[in-house]
Amino acid sequence: MSSSDIFLGETIGTAVLILLGGGVCAAVTLKSSKARNAGWLAIAFGWGFAVMTAVYMTASLSGAHLNPAVTVGIAIKDGEWGNVPVYLAGQMLGAMIGAALVWVAYYGQFQAHLTDPEAAGEKPIEGPGPVLGTFSTGPEIRNTWQNLATEIIGTVVLVLAVLTQGLNDSGKGLGVLGALITAFVVVSIGLSLGGPTGYAINPARDLGPRIVHALLPLPNKGGSDWSYAWIPVVGPLIGGAVAAGIYNIAFA
Repeated sequence: MSSSDIFLGETIGTAVLILLGGGVCAAVTLKSSKARNAGWLAIAFGWGFAVMTAVYMTASLSGAHLNPAVTVGIAIKDGEWGNVPVYLAGQMLGAMIGAALVWVAYYGQFQAHLTDPEAAGEKPIEGPGPVLGTFSTGPEIRNTWQNLATEIIGTVVLVLAVLTQGLNDSGKGLGVLGALITAFVVVSIGLSLGGPTGYAINPARDLGPRIVHALLPLPNKGGSDWSYAWIPVVGPLIGGAVAAGIYNIAFA
């Protein structure tokens, strides 16, 4: 795979991932959305299907990592770091594009939600903004070590699944079977481990949309919770490295 293919594939794939994943969060959260209050089950399956769609769409271009934790895990497994910066750049750009597209698709709902006094007051405990959860994650209970541990544990499950279930022939990303299995792994992580932090398990998925939230001209949007923002970045990166270590010890 060329650097241009990797960058293009990761940009497109991560944009689709965030468009569909962030889209289900917006659908469930925002006032005047037909799916409002559809619940956590809709969010977990929405993210799983988002992963499946994005991977099938771009696996032939870049291997469809779509996640810096996956990229780091594969790099540690293979000992090849040359293309890691290209992967990370595409993932971050794609995540920001996807978040911006969610805003475009739900523009009227964002405006209605944030200008309605009752809806705009629906903030998570200690959360700084009423719609931040449609862009990035946040904990239900703020406990640094627990929040970090939750993200590490969830990401270990995800990356170990990627490394063991259907890598494509080039060894660089998910194959056809692995894409489907990993989509259901994401659903499982969401249902089983998503409750404490919202299961970022992907630094680009959280940081890119958080930056977009900070930049968008949303009325009454509140802050972007930068004091928490390092956890869904550092936790998944640690988790990806731990998963690669487990793979090299147990499966290589």
